[in-house]
Parts: sequence; C-alpha cells; structure tokens
Amino acid sequence: MLKHRGFPGRQPGTDYQFTLRRANLKGGATKIIRRERYADRAHADRAADLGFMRALWACFGEEPFERGNLDAGRLSWLFGREVVPAEDPFDPASYEALLKIDVKRARAAFPEVFAEAEAPWSPEDDDWADDEADED
Repeated sequence: MLKHRGFPGRQPGTDYQFTLRRANLKGGATKIIRRERYADRAHADRAADLGFMRALWACFGEEPFERGNLDAGRLSWLFGREVVPAEDPFDPASYEALLKIDVKRARAAFPEVFAEAEAPWSPEDDDWADDEADED
C-alpha cells in the first residue's frame, strides 16, 4: 500500500480520518462505493468533505493518483462525482486503484477550494511589504 507522504491524516479538530496507518492484511482494502450526500448532512461532515477535497487538490491536482492509504470511507463521499476512476477496469477494493479528480464537478461542488488556488497575488498579501514600509 502506497503511503501518501504529506497528505493530512485527519480533519483538524475532529476525528474524521483521511488516511490509514496500515493496510488491512486479513480482509484486503475496503471497497470504495458511491455514498449519497443529502442536503441535511451535518456541518462537520460537509467541512470534512471540503477539507479532504482541498487536500486531494493540493497533493494531486488534475493528475491521476493511486488510492494507497487514502481512507475508503472518506473517498466514498466523493466517489462517482468529484473523484472518478482513472483506469478501466477499475477495482474499487484495491489499494493500487487509480483515481482522479473530475475538475469540472469538483469546482461546482467545492468552489472555495479552487478559488483559494487561483487567488491572484497582491502586494498586500506579502509580509515583506510591511518591512519595506518601515524602512522608508
């Protein structure tokens, strides 16, 4: 099982996990399924989906990625919509399965993730701008 180094292990301040520590040697990988996201889901659940998509986009972007140690439960909330198979045939119960982000659908569902990534730089954002003003 590939371990994605640098990928956050969980949603900060919660018990929502994003990655696994070790592979399930007895039963194999948990199967990824498509879970329905209803409008009345708890705020914490929606925040975990947002945080997970933010981490996926930051780590992988538009490139295909191996499932590896990514949590099947968390992937299942996005699977079939924002995260899709990147190979055919796709084995949903394999740690080596390739996935990718469907950017168009992910932008529609999580616009704040992509707005952060595309925010233009301005001098006010730079901490050094304050230092230069102090020198004058």
